[in-house]
Amino acid sequence: MEINPVKFQSGFENFSIQKEEKNKNVQAFSDLFREKLNEVNQLQKDSQAVTASFAAGETDSVHDVMIAAEKAKLAVNLTTAVQTKVIDAYNEIMRLQV
Repeated sequence: MEINPVKFQSGFENFSIQKEEKNKNVQAFSDLFREKLNEVNQLQKDSQAVTASFAAGETDSVHDVMIAAEKAKLAVNLTTAVQTKVIDAYNEIMRLQV
């Protein structure tokens, strides 16, 4: 008894290739989170530098000092909110009964 090989329908041939291409573009959550934390840190450093420059009399722009401070404040508040949501999600997962 001879068994004939199974032939794939067209469209399935490139399925694995497409899946691999999608995975190449996906960034890990930890990498994304680390990158955003570094951006928040940089905003804090920029705010401190502008404030020090203003205090030293190197610049007269109170406007720039306030904008840098508010950007840093907003970034920290957003980071804190994300941290709270991540912790809440973790706690919810830990409460699940398997």
